[in-house]
Amino acid sequence: MEKITVKTTIDAGIEKVWLYFTSAEFIKQWNNASPDWHTPEASNDLSVGGSFSYKMAAKDGSFSFDFEGIYDDVQENKHIAYTIADGRKVEVFFEVADDKTKVTETFEAESQNPIDMQRAGWQAILDNFKKLVEDN
Repeated sequence: MEKITVKTTIDAGIEKVWLYFTSAEFIKQWNNASPDWHTPEASNDLSVGGSFSYKMAAKDGSFSFDFEGIYDDVQENKHIAYTIADGRKVEVFFEVADDKTKVTETFEAESQNPIDMQRAGWQAILDNFKKLVEDN
C-alpha cells in the first residue's frame, strides 16, 4: 500500500501544537480541507486503544461522513499512531525545530481517489491546523 506524507512547521511551542491537534474543541475548528466543509462534531479518547470520531460535513448539508479510528500509540508531544476504520494506518510525528514545531503525517493511501488529490486534501487540513495555532 502506498504511503503519503504531508508536513508543516508551526511557529508555536510543542505543548500548544499538541493541545490544538488532540483536543476535540480545537479539532472542530481546523479539521476541514476547504472553506465549504466543517467538522460539527468531534470526540477524542487520546489513549492506546482509545477511539476518535470526527463528523466531516459539507456546510450546505449535502454530504457528511465520520472519520473514525483507534489509537495504536500515543507518546505525548512526540508521536501518534492510529488505524482508521477502513484499516489504513496513520502516523503523526511532532518535533521541536528551533522555537517552532514540525508536524509530519504519513498515511496509507486509499484506492478510490488519486494520490495527488489525497495528498492535497490532507495537506490542506494540516495547513488549516497551522493557521489556527499561529493565529491564536
